[in-house]
Amino acid sequence: MNAILIRIRGTVQGVGFRPFVYRLAHDCAIKGWIQNTSEGVILEAEALVPQLEIFIRRLKTELPPHCVLEQFIQQEIPIKGFKSFEILPSDSKGEQTAFVLPDIATCPQCLKEVFDPKDRRYLYPFTNCTHCGPRYSIIEALPYDRANTSMKNFIMCPICQNEYDDPLNRRFHAQPNACFVCGPSVELWDHQGREIALREKALEKTAELLKQGHIVAVKGLGGFHLMADAANEESVGLLRQRKNRPHKPLAVMFPSIEAIEEFCDITAVERNLLVSPQAPIVLVLKKGGMVGLSSLISPGNLYVGAMLGCMPLQHILLKLFGKALVATSANISDEPICIDNQEALLRLEGIADYFLVHNRPIVRQVDDSLIQEIIGKASFLRRSRGFAPLPVKLDHSSIGILAVGAHQKNTVALSLDQGAVISQHIGDLDSQESVEVFERTIESLRQIYSSAISEVVCDKHPDYTSSRYAKELGVAIVHVQHHHAHAASCMAEHGIEGPVLGICFDGTGYGEDKTIWGGEFLQCEGGDFIRLGHLKLFPLPGSEAAVQEPRRSALGLLYEVSNGKLEDFEDLDCIKSFSIQELRIIKQMLDQRINTPLTSSMGRLFDGISSLMGLCHQSSFEGQGAMALEFQARTISVNNGYPYGILDSSSLKKAFSMDWTGIVRGIIEDLRVGIAKAEIAAKFHFTIVEMIVDVALRVGENKVVLTGGCFQNKILTEMAVEGLKKEGFMPYWHTQVPPNDGGIALGQLMVASRRKMIGV
Repeated sequence: MNAILIRIRGTVQGVGFRPFVYRLAHDCAIKGWIQNTSEGVILEAEALVPQLEIFIRRLKTELPPHCVLEQFIQQEIPIKGFKSFEILPSDSKGEQTAFVLPDIATCPQCLKEVFDPKDRRYLYPFTNCTHCGPRYSIIEALPYDRANTSMKNFIMCPICQNEYDDPLNRRFHAQPNACFVCGPSVELWDHQGREIALREKALEKTAELLKQGHIVAVKGLGGFHLMADAANEESVGLLRQRKNRPHKPLAVMFPSIEAIEEFCDITAVERNLLVSPQAPIVLVLKKGGMVGLSSLISPGNLYVGAMLGCMPLQHILLKLFGKALVATSANISDEPICIDNQEALLRLEGIADYFLVHNRPIVRQVDDSLIQEIIGKASFLRRSRGFAPLPVKLDHSSIGILAVGAHQKNTVALSLDQGAVISQHIGDLDSQESVEVFERTIESLRQIYSSAISEVVCDKHPDYTSSRYAKELGVAIVHVQHHHAHAASCMAEHGIEGPVLGICFDGTGYGEDKTIWGGEFLQCEGGDFIRLGHLKLFPLPGSEAAVQEPRRSALGLLYEVSNGKLEDFEDLDCIKSFSIQELRIIKQMLDQRINTPLTSSMGRLFDGISSLMGLCHQSSFEGQGAMALEFQARTISVNNGYPYGILDSSSLKKAFSMDWTGIVRGIIEDLRVGIAKAEIAAKFHFTIVEMIVDVALRVGENKVVLTGGCFQNKILTEMAVEGLKKEGFMPYWHTQVPPNDGGIALGQLMVASRRKMIGV
């Protein structure tokens, strides 16, 4: 006989791990106990040595779905003579390091019950088990027990309680476990909050209203969706008008994977993502213009954001409706999504005609995750429901560091001894509502993990809301340059120490020379970086106004190319888009450098070229111009580009610059002789990739990380990876966090941890 004590950390709470161990212990004739703790799971096991060996081997290899072991420590202990194997009550003492599981989409077993007329949960909108259902959106504290969730006020009926207490039942300690008798319920309200229908009738009536063309706000897992008939042109147009979202693509929720395949061409990777337990929105290629669905879903876009239902309520509604529904976040502009019933009534007034609500409180906003496939791998555009707050492993991470992220696409991160816990997508910190969610999310993570913050890390931009918040915490502050954080986030994902060549292309970032960076070539190692090179600077008339008006970036490029002679380009669409008076004012701004900062931004270069080609002069959402350019380029293949140069600095301490003036001149020449826009766009992308490879050859670092919002561009990333591999380099791109500012917090944590480790 022998006895061992095993301590396990990782994703082991809320995934059916204890009942799995209980069944395994009975299989292997093991005596002892298992217990949830604030750090993970602890168990004692006694048996004959061969039985213990089999038990440990199976414990590591036969894990239940969604379970991940990060740490497995075992030690021999004295035999105590246990008579059976038990599951003990949870212990909440000690350091809170157990991982919180994300919300998980409805599993096949629960879905089968929901649509089985003989089952007691037939059409119950909140059916779940240990393998599926809400987690992060309902948890208030660790350990993950019902008393620490927003389900605490729903007292289980005897049948549900028996399921919950039975270690052999798949609902053993499924904290949101409920049924019609004892659980949450749905109601349908009109726009004034007056009750129209309850329970099943509420769902049936909602489907009828959607068929009639109405817009309904539907409370889901992590917040409300605004839903409308995806085939009804008038309804989708009205939704765009009311939400003030004229062009940005709308996500579509389909009733089945087969329905997605009817309208879209999907790859095996995309299919697996769509049907996965995370159920994200996946960007998939439209098939023949998606005939049968509204043309207003994603106008001028090759892709559509497709998703399946992630909770029974949505599956039932889709079944009753019978076809696809637009399902866009219930918010205005970039404000956070609504999660509270009364809040939704106020904030969505004039947008939603009706409200399908439920009484299970949502503790925190959790947007849908958004993913695209790049080179056979998932690449995040938004990391949220289904993935947050799962950690990313950080070598040498220091406990108690808070990273407050960027100003746009904000996420925050907290360092534990096993890695970086990254929050859900919070969004742009431009509104008071967003700032409140930002602050609540930080406080929530601190409470869940009982973490004392010893250090806070923020962007060097002094006016970021997140940077100002960091100053108010009253702890040591670490400032990390924006593009250094971008490169570090990709390094952290792949466990790279450096040195690496970081190719950081995005819209804007506060530069150390007080210019606007965004087309950067950095050498990164540990917690430090050197700016080796950058895109040649050009003026940005109106500064932030240029983000909404790509034509301003175009004027900055033309001004630089012609030494201020904008009259040489009066035949170009970007010039024609301005009135005579507007041009006169902007020319004065450029001449006198009034509100006209210099930038090395690749994002603004993409914008400027898009306007130069007449694709997008004024954008209604971020990246619209660059996306139009990408979609043009995807329609044709070329093997030649435009001329560019590398300008060395006279000072060894200053960076080289990539001269884009030949690119702009070449594009203007092609436009004037009538070359097709698709060919011009393809040549432009080809040139940028040539530029990337040239710099890599010049610098000579074998490892190259591709990061920043510009690498959301699928064709740019794929071509860059291919070009670098051909020359023998090892390219890395993002697969765990977004390349955009949603990945900044992870990079900030990595830099701060490295600096702390070496005492800087």
